[in-house]
Amino acid sequence: LEEIPRPIQDSGNILKQGYLEKRSREPSFFGSEWHKRWCVLTQRNFLYYASEKSKQPKGSFPIERYQARLDPQLRKDSRKKCCFQLLCPGKRSYEFTAPSPAEAQDWVEQIRFLLRDLSSLTIPCDEDEEEEEEEEELSKDRDSSDSMNNSQSSALNPEEPELEGDDIYEVMPGE
Repeated sequence: LEEIPRPIQDSGNILKQGYLEKRSREPSFFGSEWHKRWCVLTQRNFLYYASEKSKQPKGSFPIERYQARLDPQLRKDSRKKCCFQLLCPGKRSYEFTAPSPAEAQDWVEQIRFLLRDLSSLTIPCDEDEEEEEEEEELSKDRDSSDSMNNSQSSALNPEEPELEGDDIYEVMPGE
């Protein structure tokens, strides 16, 4: 549902919005052109509109897997410290100029925060932790087979109850 652009007023999940200058994809005869755009960062997408009052975005893209970074090399004029880029391998990059260096920094931080949040939805598994878990499982298997070989009843080992047939109830002492 979030892929379908909605009017700005209807978007309840806006994290940041404001005017930025966006560099056009095709450079003109005079070099790259910067166009003022109303930009909106939602929980999943980055959208840009012709103005704050526009109903349909001029463009949008899913923000996931993009990287945000300040880039003073984008401009040569006095606004170079206000520039930042959104980059994603294999996808189009986007270049923006904020009204101030502090505002550019804020956009970058908000996007990075969102990207960390999106990537934390999947819990990374460290290979060392995985190996430790496998060793613990092997150790438990060895311990249980040792106790079986020593003819110890599983009733004496409450960690691993033995299931006999369909009886799923634990035998309590004194019963």
